[in-house]
Amino acid sequence: MNSFFNRLPVHLAIGGGLITGISYQPWHFGFLAWIGLIPLLHVWLNHSAKDNARLGYLFGMTHNLVAFYWIGFNSGASFWVVLLSLIAAVLYLGLFWAAAGWIFGRVNLLGNGLTLFPFLIVSMEWIRSFGALGFPWGNIVLSQLEFLPLIQIMEVTGSYGVTLWVSLINVILYILIQKFEPNKKLGLFIFIFLLGLWFSGKSRMKEFNQSNRVLEVGILQPNIDPNAKWDFEMKTETIAYMDSLHGEAILLNPDMIVFPETAYPAYLRLNRTVRKMIQSKVDSSAIPVLTGTVDRTKSATGDKQYFNSSMFFTPNHSNYLYNKLHLVPFAEYIPFSTQIPSLKNLNFGQGNFTHGTEYTVFECDSTDFSNLICYESSIPKLVSQFVKNGAEMISIQTNDGWLGNSAGPYQHYDIARIRAIENRVPIVRSANTGISGLILANGISSNEQILGEMAVFKVSVPLGNSGSFYSQYGDIFAIICFLIFCLLGPIQCIRKNH
Repeated sequence: MNSFFNRLPVHLAIGGGLITGISYQPWHFGFLAWIGLIPLLHVWLNHSAKDNARLGYLFGMTHNLVAFYWIGFNSGASFWVVLLSLIAAVLYLGLFWAAAGWIFGRVNLLGNGLTLFPFLIVSMEWIRSFGALGFPWGNIVLSQLEFLPLIQIMEVTGSYGVTLWVSLINVILYILIQKFEPNKKLGLFIFIFLLGLWFSGKSRMKEFNQSNRVLEVGILQPNIDPNAKWDFEMKTETIAYMDSLHGEAILLNPDMIVFPETAYPAYLRLNRTVRKMIQSKVDSSAIPVLTGTVDRTKSATGDKQYFNSSMFFTPNHSNYLYNKLHLVPFAEYIPFSTQIPSLKNLNFGQGNFTHGTEYTVFECDSTDFSNLICYESSIPKLVSQFVKNGAEMISIQTNDGWLGNSAGPYQHYDIARIRAIENRVPIVRSANTGISGLILANGISSNEQILGEMAVFKVSVPLGNSGSFYSQYGDIFAIICFLIFCLLGPIQCIRKNH
């Protein structure tokens, strides 16, 4: 093993990035995350803060390129725009690992970096989730969906609890490899720790299998080419096709029906013809419909505003709108364009949508639920706020067809499973090309549909157990880890000086 660590630091950093990168979907090598940080830890322990920043950057770029290569597979934009998006994302996300490396190098001079390493990684992920360019999608937990019992702690800690124990295992295994201290006890600790997490998680999962209340939900997966949907020549055909699928869903006799993001190539609030067509079926069947749409209004200054929205049709000619709160940067809007309006003049194929402002809660058959649109499912605080506001179920509408058969749709589906566990809330997911399905509050996937195939199906959603510690208190665990990191560094410095 010493021969492995004798390799060039650059090679170790890149190798660690490769190992952690392939721990994510679709390769199903989640256990590699338990060892993937070891090469990085080794080089960080033995180099200066400046070198650590450089090596951390190499690790971060490699990791993100391997794990999130699908960013470069967007069929809705030109080759050069997509390529530049991938390069920009990899370069940007690598900065967080560079900053973590520099901080580790400074702290390691003052005390024991091994102790602080897990808290640093948690702090880095938490800080990376902030702002318009926040990217909680990339958190380590996304690699651990193969081990559902081990990640049930998220109902208390959020995804950051998983990051902590995965990082801690990397540290302990490194200590065992290097034979720093008597290591039999450490090996036993890992075994007992994982065993305890597994059995406690298995026990907790059983509590969410049954419920006295059930909502029957019809889900549509139309499998329409997103590049053709808004083609003028295809518009009439697409609307007729969606109408026929609506009819198929009604025959299943659900309590409600969920269509995917922007299901119809029309501004439903403004297009009276299409809206009446949907409403007529809703009124005659008495089955509410939630469908994705786009919307257009005028601001107080007379400027046009566009929204990525969901419209909830209920019987007796009633409908309600939800406007997407968290837009995809550089795809649906230009960050900071509100503060700097001239940025809206940039055009590389992105939309110029406006952020919604309301955490909308709908009601169906005495059940409160909220809806997420596409990328919103990757933002933990959105889901927790909806559940905190009373949502007993979450629906997700998305169109992952732009990403083809890459890892993107599979990772996106697993993110929904993470949100379900965090908030102990069932999730129904309608995706244009897949993956649609039902996710129980313990993260178990049910009725999962095949990517790239049309499907109209019904799921039984168990209700009554929604809400968790995380729903109420959010990222308090991550904040505690950050504070521990900030406090332990100075304390260890004092001890060392004495």
